[in-house]
Amino acid sequence: MSVPVTFDTSVIIAYTFSELPKHFLLSAVVIAELSAGADDDSTRRDLEATRRAHERDGKLIVPTAEDWLLASRVLFWLTQGRKKKARGKTPPQQPGAAQRMMLDALIAVSARRVGATVVTNDWDDYKAIQYYCNVKLQRGAYYFNRGRSNQ
Repeated sequence: MSVPVTFDTSVIIAYTFSELPKHFLLSAVVIAELSAGADDDSTRRDLEATRRAHERDGKLIVPTAEDWLLASRVLFWLTQGRKKKARGKTPPQQPGAAQRMMLDALIAVSARRVGATVVTNDWDDYKAIQYYCNVKLQRGAYYFNRGRSNQ
């Protein structure tokens, strides 16, 4: 049996593919991110239809209350690590960085819960998250440009 995979938002945006892998699971968080940034109402409706289809087929990853809790812990631990490196002061972040990291943490912890590998182009962020929640990761470039090697 193949390990299920899910794509983070960066991968969906970066790559064009005609069909999804057989064991693909769609993250509700990714659909939310894509819908929020949709160019028009037609694209948003298409994304909502995609979400409904994956939910109907049992292929939608929806964060649970425990996923939210673990994601918040991961962000806390990451912030504490940044603070420690900066000698007790929280270093400034780009606007929206904490929110993006929370969404990435939700994708990671919910994927881990269902045993899915996250395929991502945001490698450094997900590697930082992986330190605290042990999610399986694969770089988008390796997934799409090679024989699906683990990296």
